[in-house]
Amino acid sequence: MRTLILAACAALAACTQSATVTPELEAQWSDKGLYSLTVADIAGAETDLSGFAGKVTLVVNTASKCGFTPQYAGLQELHAELEGRGFSVIAFPCNDFGGQEPGTGEEIAAFCSDRYAVSFPVMGKVQVNEGEGQSEVYSMLGTKTGELPGWNFGKYLVGKDGMPIAFYGPSTGPDDEDLRKAIEAALGA
Repeated sequence: MRTLILAACAALAACTQSATVTPELEAQWSDKGLYSLTVADIAGAETDLSGFAGKVTLVVNTASKCGFTPQYAGLQELHAELEGRGFSVIAFPCNDFGGQEPGTGEEIAAFCSDRYAVSFPVMGKVQVNEGEGQSEVYSMLGTKTGELPGWNFGKYLVGKDGMPIAFYGPSTGPDDEDLRKAIEAALGA
């Protein structure tokens, strides 16, 4: 199964896409990071991401019906292991890729809780892809890194200051050695 997923991902431009970075977008996001934004959580309540300031976060676009969906288990383990040190995973469900997150907020929340006992924050469904309706979170992350997920379970490591440190494609699992080293370095900074 993993081989099929990786082959499919390779056919999808390595599961990443270049973000359009214009002078207007650079100006819009020049002095703003993740923790300056407000988003809706999975229940629709407004969530000020400034509550994550001073933490290292891993922002992940998730989907319930994807070959990478089992990464939820590893993301939960990573979150539980490092939460006490100032780390959090933040999930942003997304239906942009293959229609693999068709559920409502209530259905997504139940899936995350029942299937993977997720304790990290799950936000409302967002649009990752560029264009009208793109989430501010992904506009900012794409502008600052030049990369956007090309499939579900793309990951941005974000520093304590709310600025992205690195982007990792979907095939980089939560237990990836390079990702873990980068998280440790960010936590120590």
